[in-house]
Amino acid sequence: MATKSKVLIVDDDVNICELVRLYLEKDGYETQTVYNGIKALEVFKEFTPSLVILDIMLPGIDGWQVCREIRKISSIPIIMLTAKGETFDKVLGLELGADDYMVKPFEPKELVARVKAVLRRYEHKEVDVQEVVYPNLVVNRTNYTVKVNGKDLELPPKELELLFFLASNPNKVFTREQLLEHVWGFDFYGDSRTVDVHIKRLREKIESEDQKWQLKTVWGVGYKFEVK
Repeated sequence: MATKSKVLIVDDDVNICELVRLYLEKDGYETQTVYNGIKALEVFKEFTPSLVILDIMLPGIDGWQVCREIRKISSIPIIMLTAKGETFDKVLGLELGADDYMVKPFEPKELVARVKAVLRRYEHKEVDVQEVVYPNLVVNRTNYTVKVNGKDLELPPKELELLFFLASNPNKVFTREQLLEHVWGFDFYGDSRTVDVHIKRLREKIESEDQKWQLKTVWGVGYKFEVK
C-alpha cells in the first residue's frame, strides 16, 4: 500500500482546522493540526509533512516567519490560506517561498484540488536530477544548490526555480505570465510584479560584467536568460 501524504494544517481557528482536516482525511491524507506559529515549527520537524497549509495571522510567530523558517530547512510545498487578500500579501507570500495562496473564505474542495496539484508538481520535480551548467554558474534543482564563480550561493526556492527555468531555456523570451505559470504553477491573479522582484534580486546576487550570460529584460515582452 502506498504511504499516505502527510499535511500539516496551521491555523488559529479551530473550526477551519477541523474543516480542512475532514476534507483531506476523506481524500486519503494523513493530517495534523496546530494553532500557533511556534508549535507549528516544532511539529513540522516531528511530523515531517509532505505539505503545509499555513495561515498568516497566528499567535506566537506569524505565518510569514513560519514560512521563512521552514524554507531554511526544507523545500516542501507550502499553501498560504489566509484572510489577507491584498496583492501585497500575495506577492510577499510567494516571495518567501509559498507555492500557492488561497484567500478566506474558501471552498474546501478547491483547497483539496490545489493540494493535489502542488504535490504533483513537487513530486515530479523530485524524480530526476536536474542541473544546468554554464561558465561560472551551476544551478541544481534537485538539491536546490547554486554555484556562482565556484562559490555556493543561497537562494530562496522560488528565485532558484526561476533561474533554473530561464537557464534551461537559453535565449528564449518568456512573458511574466508564462513565468508565473511555469515557475509558480498557477495564474497569480494576473499580477506579475512578483516576477520583476525576483528577477531584480537574482541580478543583484549573480550577475557581473564579465559573465557570458545575463538575465535580460526584453522591453514590452518579458525576460530571457541570454547567453553571449
